[in-house]
Amino acid sequence: MLKNIPALIEKTFPIPARFRNTLPSDIAELSKLLTNQRGNRSLSYLSRPPFLSAYLRYFMPWNLFRLSFLLPKLNLSLKEGSIITDLGCGPLTFTSALWIACPELRNLNLEFNCIDRSSAALEAGRTFFSALCETSETGKWKINLIKKEIDLRKTTSFSGREKASLVCAVNVFNETYDKLSHNNTEGLRQTAANAAQLMQNEAAASASILTVEPGIPQSGQFISFLRNELQKINYLPIAPCTHDTACPLLNRKEKRWCHFAFKTDGAPKELHKLSAAAKLPKERLALSFIYAGNAAASEEKMKKTDPIRIISDSFPLPAGLSGCYGCSKKGLVLLTGDKTSIEKLDSFGLYPYNVLNSETAEEQRDTKSGALIVRVK
Repeated sequence: MLKNIPALIEKTFPIPARFRNTLPSDIAELSKLLTNQRGNRSLSYLSRPPFLSAYLRYFMPWNLFRLSFLLPKLNLSLKEGSIITDLGCGPLTFTSALWIACPELRNLNLEFNCIDRSSAALEAGRTFFSALCETSETGKWKINLIKKEIDLRKTTSFSGREKASLVCAVNVFNETYDKLSHNNTEGLRQTAANAAQLMQNEAAASASILTVEPGIPQSGQFISFLRNELQKINYLPIAPCTHDTACPLLNRKEKRWCHFAFKTDGAPKELHKLSAAAKLPKERLALSFIYAGNAAASEEKMKKTDPIRIISDSFPLPAGLSGCYGCSKKGLVLLTGDKTSIEKLDSFGLYPYNVLNSETAEEQRDTKSGALIVRVK
């Protein structure tokens, strides 16, 4: 279904030919406002037709592709009658990605509270999702559009509706913490504490929480802080973590962060062409995320063995070796081996090595990172 997304967007949101010529430059300008020129971006940037068109044709498809990599890997535990609250939903990207990536959920009666500050984005999202549903079997999802500003300083419910069994926030909180200097760890921690409280306010007693952010160092650090703050209010990590002990990357000074990167070979050709025209080609995508549930729901999962989660790309090491970082109950792990062996370890994959069975006397630590060294054959 992903390969048909560009054509569906063109059909759903046709634009005059004279505006199509400026589309690549509109995409490039919006990209700058979303990254290195964020201070110049207004809160209502998606209410501007050129930017909304650029977002729908470039950023939304890539976000759909990114989420379609992640969502099937998570056990979201949604069932008949579940309520999902999506904070800062934009043009209903998460809802659409869930429809695309998890077809087994389409015939469930699910209710979505989609909250965003831009009415234009909300309406565009509803239009696109309706078109998406028409391309496949009839679904039973109810969509509630709620126009509100997501304010981390507020502690009341934003949806004003029944508490949700899943609360998600995709590419939302970086709009707050990107204003902080990169060495402002206390500011980042406070943002994470506010975010955890905000999501808990929308959550039912047995709910799960999902936050997805860009796969960059500051986002990875934010996710580590958020994981810690969620644990304080009784939400244990379900994924990507293989354990509920302290995050080994929290407060680290080295430039290492939990993120997952993957190739874009399977993305639609039209999307690659548009990306190249905007001079923003994408060979790989990356994300950082935390999926957490209340302690009772997560208890069984934490009783299982403790393999290593691959949390980085591969990189060269001395002596002709390669390596990648992993996360385990014993902390940060450096997996080393020949290039072929390391490149076979997929980002987000699990390496079946139970670190709890390793002999302490035989442990070796990387002098630079302090990571436990595990040889891959």
